[in-house]
Amino acid sequence: MDLLIVRHAIAEEQAGGEDAARRLTPEGRRRMRRSARGLAELVGEVEAIATSPLLRAAETAELLREALGGPPPVEVAALRPGARPEALLPWLREHQARATVAVVGHEPHLSALAAWLVTGRAVPLFPLRKGGACLVALERAAGAGAGSLRWLATAGMLRRLGGGRAG
Repeated sequence: MDLLIVRHAIAEEQAGGEDAARRLTPEGRRRMRRSARGLAELVGEVEAIATSPLLRAAETAELLREALGGPPPVEVAALRPGARPEALLPWLREHQARATVAVVGHEPHLSALAAWLVTGRAVPLFPLRKGGACLVALERAAGAGAGSLRWLATAGMLRRLGGGRAG
């Protein structure tokens, strides 16, 4: 299985409201649409998309679905900020036979997840900036150290792949 790990796009600043309700900004949506086209160039279609329950991640996941196809995104509590990487294992194992699946969430949770899948330690090796992504190949059952990092891309790189300006 190939696991596409995507950080949510640019969201509204938290201005006293609830963090979970922060939406993507219009600029964040515009940029993510172009980034998603770049992801489509890299991975083609995905068979499943899981998202954090937080609104900005769910909105990003829907933009991904528009570009990458697949069924509607599903909310997975294990993608909430602060969740332990192994909490995602039941969802990953449920989709193990799929060719490519995607998850959308937050930092530093996602980079810790990627590091845990590759090295067995949940110590981030790199940050995923807003709209950035990486691909982890899982050749055997998902778990600590079971994957290999295939690529890491910034949002700007993905937008260029998607045919848009980097900005």
